[in-house]
Amino acid sequence: MTIAAAIQTDWRQHWFEIEDAIYFNAAGQAPMPKAALQAVQNALEWKKYPHRMPDHAYFEVPNQIRESIAKLIGAKKEEIALTTGASTGAAAVAYGLEWRTGDEILVADGEFPLQYSTWKPMEDRDGVKVRVAAQRERWMSADDFIAALTPRTKLVSVSLVRFDDGSLLDAAKLSAACHAQGALLLLDASQSCGAIPLNVASLGADFVVASGYKWLLSPYGTGFFWIRGELISKMRPGPFYWQAVEGANHFGSLVFPQPKAEVGAKRWDSAETASYFNLAGMNASLEFVLQVGPETIARHNHKLIDLLYSRLPKDRCVPTSPLRAAERGPYGCFAARTPEKTKELYARLRAENVIVSLREGHLRVSPHLYNTERDIDRLIAIITS
Repeated sequence: MTIAAAIQTDWRQHWFEIEDAIYFNAAGQAPMPKAALQAVQNALEWKKYPHRMPDHAYFEVPNQIRESIAKLIGAKKEEIALTTGASTGAAAVAYGLEWRTGDEILVADGEFPLQYSTWKPMEDRDGVKVRVAAQRERWMSADDFIAALTPRTKLVSVSLVRFDDGSLLDAAKLSAACHAQGALLLLDASQSCGAIPLNVASLGADFVVASGYKWLLSPYGTGFFWIRGELISKMRPGPFYWQAVEGANHFGSLVFPQPKAEVGAKRWDSAETASYFNLAGMNASLEFVLQVGPETIARHNHKLIDLLYSRLPKDRCVPTSPLRAAERGPYGCFAARTPEKTKELYARLRAENVIVSLREGHLRVSPHLYNTERDIDRLIAIITS
């Protein structure tokens, strides 16, 4: 699709209109497009009339989703596992890597809880050490991680876009430094995938995890795990969902006393991969995201956040995300002059049905294509009233 065609398209018609609120919380829980809701309703019919469910239904939708995610991130479909969220993919890495006592896992200061709940238990389990890279400037940067690398660093695990301030990590710079000394890089792309262009080759990551219910516009309980192809055979073997067994797509013969996993990342699929209600919606949402293009969403959102920052009353509020669009993800944050006033402003916006998020003392404004400049006008009017 050309830029001119994208500008002429009214993407708002693809969602049900939120008539009683202005919704700026796609980074928390994105509304699904109409096509995705219709796909879920169609899938419900399979449980209403299960005699109409074909055997290929168990495999067709998951395979379509792998292909869509592969297109979205510049990967191979064989490198993608379908999960229930970002945590599931991170756990696969935790259990799949070979750990030695003294290995270090490096995470960011003030990270999303996933980073701590995944890696801290590994200290007791495998004798590794979780270290926190210090934030030296206003935004956590690749240089902060590079300065914290040691010869014992086995893995750096970090969000590509921070949940609390929207800052965008220079992943390519960090991955180059990690690989130069034999460390691996895991990126949580939950707050970026689907809303800004991503390519795993240029990012240089070894693993990418993401939830589906934010910028992938999918149901809660969906997500994916990408693993660099050459690492698949180096991961420790472990239990896997039976539908990843070679030959499991032939339901007439399902006895596998010596089960062998199919080649690729499918072995890390969450159990009951063909979760019809969730994955039907995810499949349709991914098709929509690909149709629109993450570059269209990024351009739209950056324009709205730039407008927000240009109109924020400087005597009352301050931006808490990078001002340059190239240094932030698909949303922006701001705060009032004191934590107390920030909480008061959040409550006032909610009372006026302008829905933003309060995260670590920041008001996070995460728009999507259904938002307009008039929505920003309304937010500013409440702040200045």
